[in-house]
Amino acid sequence: MITNKKILILGMARSGVSAAKLLANYPNEIVISDIKEQEASILTELEDLNIKVVITNNQEELIESSLDFVIKNPAIRKDNAAVVKAKSLGIPVINEMELAFHFLPKDVDIIGITGSNGKTTTTTITFELLKLARKDVFLGGNIGIPLSSVVSEMKEGSILVLEISDHQLCDMYDFKTNISALTNLSEVHLDFHGTYENYKAVKKKIFNHHTSQEIAILNRESKDVLELTKDISSKKIYFSTKEKADICLVDNKIFYFEEEVIHISDIKIKGNHNYENCMVAIAIAKHYGVKNEDIKTFLSTFNGVEHRIEYVRTLKGRKFYNDSKATNNESTIIALESFIEDTILLMGGLDRNIPFDSIVPHLKHVRRIVSFGETKNKISEFAKANGVESIIVDNLKEAVINAYQKSKEGDVILLSPACASWDQYKDFEVRGNEFKEIVNALE
Repeated sequence: MITNKKILILGMARSGVSAAKLLANYPNEIVISDIKEQEASILTELEDLNIKVVITNNQEELIESSLDFVIKNPAIRKDNAAVVKAKSLGIPVINEMELAFHFLPKDVDIIGITGSNGKTTTTTITFELLKLARKDVFLGGNIGIPLSSVVSEMKEGSILVLEISDHQLCDMYDFKTNISALTNLSEVHLDFHGTYENYKAVKKKIFNHHTSQEIAILNRESKDVLELTKDISSKKIYFSTKEKADICLVDNKIFYFEEEVIHISDIKIKGNHNYENCMVAIAIAKHYGVKNEDIKTFLSTFNGVEHRIEYVRTLKGRKFYNDSKATNNESTIIALESFIEDTILLMGGLDRNIPFDSIVPHLKHVRRIVSFGETKNKISEFAKANGVESIIVDNLKEAVINAYQKSKEGDVILLSPACASWDQYKDFEVRGNEFKEIVNALE
């Protein structure tokens, strides 16, 4: 618990505002800052809690030696001027999840799920399965629910299921899980971390402070995962859809330590990537005593998570899918491999200076690419270089309309941007919701 401290919060997204509200329950001096103007209702709510709000492009001027610590939004880079100044003055810089960890009741079981892809689906399935066996299960983290917003509802013995991003792991120090899962590793977010080695080192922090009493659930098929975790102290449990493992696929059935749990024909979401996500969730669920019949019941009806290869509608034989959460190449590859129909692909967003070359082998069903946003020209050049018809538009609405006009019956129209949304949107959820609104308005 943190009291009687002078605190600066950088960033007024959900996590920053939630952190401020949590700290305001105790005698702390709190300043929260952003470079963008905020909604009046948020400003009023914070000021009513005696939280000072500063909107400025010069946040480094708010850094002074009297601060006890700085809480930064995970998206703020470590070379940000305010962050650099704070560290030069010896002021601890943490994130909202690290902060909230110190307010958790005793004996809370923490399940942390990370990886380059599959985090949200795995976290969602895990949470829903545990709810079948326990009432005191809570969901939070990168899934859109700041931990600070749920700590007050928790009690001793609660279970906490967290999706944890690499950006959040950057500023973790005391935070510790009881169970950590690493779904996979690939070369993503290098614009933020600089190198793949840096990225992997950050991901490894999901196992911080583990002993042989804590559990690590690991992807046996990933050489990078195996190499990265070879020296961690956790009890290791491995999963695989292709190899013999503690949780594996044999004759189209998922086995958990040689116990048959479910046939994949009974799992509504399809594809090896989804079976891997289910395996991680099953391993955690079985640890807490969830029954196989309950696992089967849930997985036979689970449609997937919003914004992740989400079916929107069929219009005149064209099927529309929202994959706005695909903010990197690997996610878009997974989406493309989910379809055998002719596909019109909508790509674009923030330019992270990452080439799209890894997508090339997966373009076999893509007959047209519609590019929009900051990367539109770069994507168009990529498409033409690989023999795919392409067109450049300015925004998502134009992209949807063009794709529909140029489509034929039987086509899949897929929004899978392979780029972050921040050039034109607050986050990928806003982008995905706009896509659905546009699609549902088509006649």
